[in-house]
Amino acid sequence: MTVVQESWNFNGRKRGFKGLFDPKNLLRFLRQFFKKDGPMSLTEYLDDRLVVFLDVQTQADAIDSLIEALDVAHKLKDKPAFHKAILDREKIVSTGIGLGVAIPHAKLGGYEEFFIAIGIQGGRGIEWNSLDGSQVHLIFMIGGPDNRQTEYLKILSRLTMAIKEHERRKALLKATSAKQVIDLFKGC
Repeated sequence: MTVVQESWNFNGRKRGFKGLFDPKNLLRFLRQFFKKDGPMSLTEYLDDRLVVFLDVQTQADAIDSLIEALDVAHKLKDKPAFHKAILDREKIVSTGIGLGVAIPHAKLGGYEEFFIAIGIQGGRGIEWNSLDGSQVHLIFMIGGPDNRQTEYLKILSRLTMAIKEHERRKALLKATSAKQVIDLFKGC
């Protein structure tokens, strides 16, 4: 039996293509089968509860604010463990990637889905030891499962491509609502 035939599973019954193939279920089957590798959008990982307009002085304050938003939105299974993982990752090399952007991230066991919290620092930037020496105004904190590296890399790639656009970064800094922020990532 092929992988496709093994994967054909609706209503709890496995069916091969001989005699039991139902063309009405083909689209549903294809979506299920290719879901992992299919097109994804950053908006799948965004939530208006996770957009935080910051007015902080330090990197630690920014990280704490985003982690608090994640906790209030019930995205974290263990807040102290996630916080420690974010800080441990930051010790390896700064997540300040340049262009006024930082992408702190942590992948931990026990999580089923990825999520992204967005922090927008108005006014004065935050010292983040960025690769280009710039202060940070936009923070994208990514969290999720430690066993889905391909999905994580897709998220990181799409996010990086999206924030390379100067006009999008400018619009993010001018946004006044979570909806405006999330709308800027439609199609990304």
